[in-house]
Amino acid sequence: MRSIVAGHVPVSTSEFIELALGTPLDLWLGPEGGESPEEAAARRDAARDILTEEPHLPDRVSRAAVEAIEAFAPELFAITPLHRPRLAARRSRTGRRAAA
Repeated sequence: MRSIVAGHVPVSTSEFIELALGTPLDLWLGPEGGESPEEAAARRDAARDILTEEPHLPDRVSRAAVEAIEAFAPELFAITPLHRPRLAARRSRTGRRAAA
């Protein structure tokens, strides 16, 4: 089965994500090889412009991430609450509560 996003068939996971977001991943994460301070500032400016134009983009990205986790790694949402035993109040020899 082929996945098609916006009329394109992605050839990698990164390309699929970029097509789904409508922006390259490097815009948000920075390039793998690093960047100069000027390049980083320009990238952050571009990202701010996109978020100004599309204020609901973070919600869409979060929703897509949750749906992907539910589909491919649901065990990540299997949260087990930790039960901590109740600690008895510490008392000093005088019977007053000692500082914890």
